[in-house]
Order: sequence, then C-alpha cells, then structure tokens
Amino acid sequence: MCPFRSASSGPHFGFEGSDALQQSILATVPDAMIVIDASGTILSFSAAAEAMFGYAGADAVGQNVRILMPQPDRDRHDQYIQRYLETHEPHIIGIGRVTTALRHDGNSFPIELSIGDAQTPEGRVFTGFVRDLTERQQTERRLAVLQGELSHISRISAMGSLATALAHELNQPLTAIASYLEGAESLLDSDDPTARAMVREAISEAMAQSVRAGQIVRRLRDFIARGTSEKRIESLRQIVSEACALALTGTGQSRVDVDIQLAGGSDLVLVDRIQIQQVLLNLVRNAIEAMARQPRQRIEIRSAPTPAGMIELSVADNGPGIGAALLPHLFEPFHSSKETGMGLGLSISRTIIEAHEGRLWAQPSPLGGAAFHFTLMRAEAELRDG
Repeated sequence: MCPFRSASSGPHFGFEGSDALQQSILATVPDAMIVIDASGTILSFSAAAEAMFGYAGADAVGQNVRILMPQPDRDRHDQYIQRYLETHEPHIIGIGRVTTALRHDGNSFPIELSIGDAQTPEGRVFTGFVRDLTERQQTERRLAVLQGELSHISRISAMGSLATALAHELNQPLTAIASYLEGAESLLDSDDPTARAMVREAISEAMAQSVRAGQIVRRLRDFIARGTSEKRIESLRQIVSEACALALTGTGQSRVDVDIQLAGGSDLVLVDRIQIQQVLLNLVRNAIEAMARQPRQRIEIRSAPTPAGMIELSVADNGPGIGAALLPHLFEPFHSSKETGMGLGLSISRTIIEAHEGRLWAQPSPLGGAAFHFTLMRAEAELRDG
C-alpha cells in the first residue's frame, strides 16, 4: 500500500475554497481516502478511513503510512516510494491491486487498493483509495454462495465420471488378482511339486496385475496433473499477497494475524499463477479453520531459496496441529479431519505442486500447530539453465 493532514486539514490542491471542498470530499467519499507525501507521511485521512482502520484522523496524520500495513510491506514501503520516484515505473500506482491492510487493533483484513500521484506546489503527493473487501454487499455474498453450490455440483459430477472411468479401468487387473490368489490358495495344502510351482506362478501373475493397476492410477494422475496449465514468470510476493487477501475475504474472521516474510532476491518463480494461488488459498483457509478455537490466531508465511534452484514456501499456524492418526493419510483423497470436508484439497494441492516439479509436505509448526511446506522453481534458475 503506498499512500496519504487529517479530515480537517491538509494540503491545497490548486482550486478556490479548497479547504471546504476537501473537507466535504473527505467526509463523504465511500471508500477510505488517504493522502501521503513523498516521504510516506500521512497528510489527509478521510472519515471512511477512520472507520475502516480505527484511527482518529488527528492520530493518523503526521505518522508514516506504514502503520496501516502488515509485513512485509511495512518494512519496504519507503523503498517502494523511492523506487517509483527514481524510475517512474508503476508497480502499484495507476494499476491497483488486491492486498492486505492492518487495523489499529492489530488485525489484518483484505483490501482493494488504487493509488494515484500528483505534483502540487508543496511537492509530490500520493492519493490512495481503499475498499474493505470484507464489507461486500449481501447480494454479492449470495451470488458467491450460489456459485459455490454450482461449483460443488460440478465437482461431484466430475468425480462421479472419474470414479466410473477409474473403476472400469481397474476392474480387469483387480479381478485377475483375485482369481490368481484364489487359485493359489486352493493349492497351498498340496504337497505336489507341480502345485507349488503353480502357486509361485499365480503369485507372480497377481503381482504383475497389481503393478498394472498402479500404472493405471499413475497415468490418470499424470493426465490430471498436466491439465492445460501454462507456466509463466511471476512475482511470488504478488501471488502470496493476493492469495492471502482472497483467503481472508468472506471468512468473517477478524482475529487472524498474518505475518509474511519473503526472502529478498528470490521473488521470481516459474508457475501457473492461478494454480499456485489456489494451493496457498487452500493452505491459508485450512489454517484459519484449524485455529477457530484459538483466542489469538496467527499465520506465518515464509520463503527461502534452496540449493537446488527452488524456492521453499511455508504456511504455519498456531492451531492444534495434525493428529497422529491423520498424518499418514494427510495427502490421500477422501481423508479429512473436517466434518463436512471431502478430503480433496490437500490431494489436489500436492498434484499441482508436483506438476510444477516441486513437492509438498507437512510438519509441526514452531508456533505449535501445523506447517505446510512446498517448493517452486525459481525463474532465475530456469533462465540460467535455458
């Protein structure tokens, strides 16, 4: 977030009666409006911004706009401004983005941010318009529910087709395995050397059919994994920021503290952006659900480069952790710790990560809950190899 004197004071913008006009705008504009100078100091803070962030205008004005940002943007915001002033390359300004912001009480929430800049007699200023994505209209929420129901029906239909096809393909080798083992069992009590040889042959054939069944499953899984994804060079920081904002949207959670710390110099990855955001969305939503009974919910997202030319990303929470009984089946389809869960989210996520030549695994979190780790190909490494 880049941008923003209080709702009652501020810089003049070059027209008569600007004080009264500015106060009128700041008091009525529906989105939060924040104006900052080139050093990041807040100059104006609208009434909507006061309601959204929990700061009185008099308290916000004069402070650095970093107070409205979670990590990692808080520590890097001044660098963002300086880079723009030096290069005039817009990364957010004039483009807009979905990201997260920080209220006065320390809670993170998803926002849509649009920023513009202008040169005034007092110097350059940046104006930010912030929309709280947790405050969507009821009609939009209902539409999302209906879309979710339709998506659920589509998934059930697709799963039915998949199950039918898989059952058809696996029926022959499984039937053969059963027949071979049944024949071998009937010969076990015989002392005839020929019978023992037939038992060995039947077991060998059953083993071959089991290998065939495994190949059918792997072939189908590879087909699903390949899909129609198209990998491009993307910014990991932007992927994580947008995914976290989307994960917080519509959850009704206001106690989640999301701390993001991504390694500098390792931002570019070769991925299908939508698929990786889906993995992150699933992991963050799972963490939020797991922490439902925690008085304070904390999620930490970290990244670090690996010696193998990959980037390791982790999502850790302070929930109850993963039960010992579930851990061996964590990434298997149809195994879920949720009462209404289908047990497909982690299985699909693993398929996506493996299709990106990475791996996904879980281990205890240093926060006391669970931590999921996965690796992605660094674009820098891919460019070197190419």
